[in-house]
Amino acid sequence: MERLSYKHLKSGTDVRGVAVGDGITLTDDAVTAISRAFIKWLYLRLNKTHFKIAVGHDSRVSAPRVLKCVKEGILSSGSDLVYTGLSSTPSMFILLKKSDFGCDASIMVTASHLPYNRNGLKFFTPDGGLDSKDIDEILEIAGKGEFLEGNGEFTERSFMDEYSATLVGCVRDACGGDKPLSGKKIIVDAGNGAGGFFAEKVLKPLGADTAGSQFLEPDGYFPNHIPNPEDKDAINSLRRAVLENKADFGIIFDTDVDRAGAVDGDGDEINRNRLIALLSAILLKEKKGIIVTDSVTSDGLTAFIKKLGGEHVRYKRGYRNVIDKSVELNREGKYSPLAIETSGHAAFIDNYFLDDGAYVVTKLLILLASLKEGEKIADLIKDLPEPAESDEVRISFSDATDFKLKGKSVIEELKKIAAASADMKLAETNYEGVRINFAKGDGDGWLLLRMSVHDPVMPINFESDTAGGNKIMAEKLYKLLSPYAFLNLKNLSDYIGK
Repeated sequence: MERLSYKHLKSGTDVRGVAVGDGITLTDDAVTAISRAFIKWLYLRLNKTHFKIAVGHDSRVSAPRVLKCVKEGILSSGSDLVYTGLSSTPSMFILLKKSDFGCDASIMVTASHLPYNRNGLKFFTPDGGLDSKDIDEILEIAGKGEFLEGNGEFTERSFMDEYSATLVGCVRDACGGDKPLSGKKIIVDAGNGAGGFFAEKVLKPLGADTAGSQFLEPDGYFPNHIPNPEDKDAINSLRRAVLENKADFGIIFDTDVDRAGAVDGDGDEINRNRLIALLSAILLKEKKGIIVTDSVTSDGLTAFIKKLGGEHVRYKRGYRNVIDKSVELNREGKYSPLAIETSGHAAFIDNYFLDDGAYVVTKLLILLASLKEGEKIADLIKDLPEPAESDEVRISFSDATDFKLKGKSVIEELKKIAAASADMKLAETNYEGVRINFAKGDGDGWLLLRMSVHDPVMPINFESDTAGGNKIMAEKLYKLLSPYAFLNLKNLSDYIGK
């Protein structure tokens, strides 16, 4: 049998590709083979030949085609498929914890916040989402084409009502009442993804007024804005809705609801460092511990967490990386209640360390319900020091051949230069790339140069406590990177204004 390669479809801990339009890479054959490979992968670990697999999807236009291929792959491998319909990614893991659902594993058809023409597969077992090595193994099996054979059964059963009821219960239990959000107006912006359920099935049962909520209907073309809490147009759309409706709070989800952001009643964004600070304040008030974030969080956040009696550990970018680090710390007996990326992926120790945007919001709703007259949700982070400037610039490779090795060489050289320089200082603790601190007058902040998790790109994050400081640091970095002919520095040059 001819051996195929599906390695190009790997995206970290997921499978993703172009699923509609020109240049389709997530083909019917690929989806079917990878679905069958997942069953074989389970067999090799559990030594059983029959499984029950739950399969759900977000609102993408390519979902029906991809689902048809997943169905063919699972059923032809002799396993049963339970179709859950429009679902959130976190719900596809939570259902595996429900004994009455009786599923051995699950597949979510999603490409998270990526453009409408993309789609993919995300896999879960009762132990959690798969890691990078697991995806490698599944794609290897798919390429060999050696699968189990049989005839499985197809059934349908939604889980979203039960999942929503669990979220409602979390808020009620914490607040001690049936409708703790009575008198609160809360706007939901689902961006036409899978998060529209939250207004009707979570907020209304808790007593909230959701009038003015927008883009709740699923539409896989995402006609209003990208369903991404980090996107400026998306946040501005939510901000307008909150202010126009005189709402107390606004919530925004990404396509598959594993991330969330918010806007308070004054229209101020609660995202990135501010969201991390708010969640940290909630958790550290209950019990002191370690907050694990990715590498690009601010120095002000570190100071804020320390003031609250906590410890801040910056780790590698990638939500699985921060989750794994927090889990590791807990295994070592060091209490770590939260692992969170600046992108909004947040996982709590009390929720299986699952990155769940809807669960993040329940924490914020509990806080909102507890506020007294005149208090605001942002009061909890009023002491958060915020930088004067915070920017990201992404540089690419003119020649992407062996780009990982080239990028690593650049980072190692910069470490040596910074260590020997009078106006630069290497960060004492850094798990990713090279992080360089600059004194006042030389930039008054820091920069982090790292490799992208997936792509032939080197993101650069800048943060300064002085207006104009980021460009001072950027100019210094531009001079240091100019000798590397394989780097395309146009974006950095444009940022500086050369």
